[in-house]
Amino acid sequence: MTAAPPPEVLRAPLVVEFPFTRSLGPVQSAFLTGLRERVVLGAKTSGGTVIVPPAEYDPATAEELRELVEVAPAGTVTTWAWNDHPRPRQPLATPFAWVLVRLDGADTALLHALDAPGPDAVRTGMRVRIRWAAERTGAITDIACFEPDDAPPPGHPPAATPHEGRFPDPVTRIVTEARLDYTHTPGRAQSAHLAALRERRTVGERCPSCRKVYVPPRGACPTCGVATTDRVEVGPAGTVTTFCIVNIKARNLDIDVPYVYAHIALDGADLPLHGRIGGIPYDQVRMGLRVEPVWTADGRHPDHYRPTGEPDAAYDSYKELI
Repeated sequence: MTAAPPPEVLRAPLVVEFPFTRSLGPVQSAFLTGLRERVVLGAKTSGGTVIVPPAEYDPATAEELRELVEVAPAGTVTTWAWNDHPRPRQPLATPFAWVLVRLDGADTALLHALDAPGPDAVRTGMRVRIRWAAERTGAITDIACFEPDDAPPPGHPPAATPHEGRFPDPVTRIVTEARLDYTHTPGRAQSAHLAALRERRTVGERCPSCRKVYVPPRGACPTCGVATTDRVEVGPAGTVTTFCIVNIKARNLDIDVPYVYAHIALDGADLPLHGRIGGIPYDQVRMGLRVEPVWTADGRHPDHYRPTGEPDAAYDSYKELI
């Protein structure tokens, strides 16, 4: 008897990102524009505390903060942690320290990177100074990093100086890039599902307890908590259970808006999957619409779903899947 070959181990790079544009209020606008001009601003509370980076509201009293002050570009490390393996898009490509720095004139600490030759060169209480980026656009990255400061500490407690927070061509909005890069390795159930998609088949798994068929499979029933091992081919046709109309064009997605993204219950499945609806005007998509997959020549999954031409499914046939 010949043993079956081990299943193929699938791996693929996966990027999850959600960049969005944020509008800035007067405080954050002044702070970021100030960095562009090599000026560090803080917000002063009614109690005299200087917060850097500035907050729009006092964290203790919730009072709105509008009084801005300028603090020094040098300060003291209050705590730190060594980063031996910098990741892409971090401030420095070589090992560095993450530090909290209380700038002279501030009462709170600013988090950033410290360029140091090694962890032995970093200590709490050391003096550091901002190294400004060569090109500045009005972002926290205008501070390239901190670097050790050989100048002696000030002989008396430094004071912040009042600042109007006005600059020419102020920064009023920024793009916040939330991104996660990692390598995804699917388990047994998803690997079988992906292998079937290569053959233009859709395979799920049936729970041995409640007998529900889950597509895509996860290897266990989310209701009963037992392993699912029986594979079931479903579809290819299915029913639109609910949908939304997308009016905002996604980056790197060559699809004209508006278009429809829907939950589709494939025939034989007890869980809808997501899919784009094509081949029909967006305003004619409806619940109960019968659809079938459309594959591209080299696609590993359906490009979209189109109407089959069948009569709409009765509501009672899919109401439990909405």
